[in-house]
Amino acid sequence: MDETKLEYFRGVLQEEMRSLLEEAGKTVSEMTADTTNFPDPNDRATQESDRNFELRIRDRERKLINKIKEALARIDDGTFGICEVCGEDISDGRLRARPVTTLCIDCKIEEEKKEKHR
Repeated sequence: MDETKLEYFRGVLQEEMRSLLEEAGKTVSEMTADTTNFPDPNDRATQESDRNFELRIRDRERKLINKIKEALARIDDGTFGICEVCGEDISDGRLRARPVTTLCIDCKIEEEKKEKHR
């Protein structure tokens, strides 16, 4: 992959990470600042449910941040855009849709078929 494309994907990945970290920071500050005490058990339950939902989202985003870091490392070591199963180039369209991917579309389809049969 040429240097221009690598820099494009590096920028996309870095921007996504910045955005995710910003959202995580907001969540932490909101949860620590929100000390509302609801006397009604239903209101308390709703608040707790909302917090649990928010934390599940942040956990998924934490996993995505790790994938972004791995993708940036692949850019640095020259393996970005190469399928880790077959060694072929991953299409630009697939990388634009999911820049953290490590599999070409054919290998991903095959993986999903195997998962479906399990």
